[in-house]
Amino acid sequence: MMNKLTPLIMLSLVSFLANSATITIRSDVWFPMNAAPGATPAGYMIDFANEIFNAAGHQIEYKTMPWERAVKQVRDGKFDCVIGAYTDDAPDFIFPKESWGTDVSSFYVQAADSWRFKGDDSLKGKKIGIISGYSYGDKMDALIKANPASYKAATGNDALEKNLKKLNAGRLDIVIESQAVGAAKVSELGLSANIVSGGEDGNPTPLYIACSPSKASSQEYIDIIDKGTKQLRESGKLKQILSVYGLNDWK
Repeated sequence: MMNKLTPLIMLSLVSFLANSATITIRSDVWFPMNAAPGATPAGYMIDFANEIFNAAGHQIEYKTMPWERAVKQVRDGKFDCVIGAYTDDAPDFIFPKESWGTDVSSFYVQAADSWRFKGDDSLKGKKIGIISGYSYGDKMDALIKANPASYKAATGNDALEKNLKKLNAGRLDIVIESQAVGAAKVSELGLSANIVSGGEDGNPTPLYIACSPSKASSQEYIDIIDKGTKQLRESGKLKQILSVYGLNDWK
């Protein structure tokens, strides 16, 4: 009986392997969304990607690089997807219907600084740290474009760390960053007594995994993501993953 079944088993295995793929994902480190490759915990978006693509018979290959380079190389088709994207970051990319969370920008300041965000005018005259290539929403992006001398753009995989260290040293007045990401990095750097949030800007913005506009496979992957995200939520797995990071479902 075993000998008769072996060809069928082999055929099924060959078919599975032929239909499986390695989805290449690139981003800069943006914890708790995504940590450095190999880190534990990996970041909830990496957990989502592994759960969803593994269930579909695929696997992911995740590496980090500066954000601008990640967007460019995925756009050019060298890799499949980026994670942690606003639609404004790469409007030509293919986005799923289902977001992977929301984000709101926070204005980090020295704890001894009495400044608090009270609208755009309160930013005038300040030295403000941002990250090159990031979108901070339409309104803030327009302010940055109109006042380039006030906004200092850091680059590299450690751009946020650079900005927070400059803030701590008094070389910047404000650092704009995701509330969740900024809080995690301030804690990691041991600066919680030195750096605090001076307020938040606007309403939460959806975050996504987004795939290359140059690859024919992208729409298939996005369809898998939409279906898989719904299944994660319905099964309770999404809530379970988020709980590891002290986060709640955004819906």
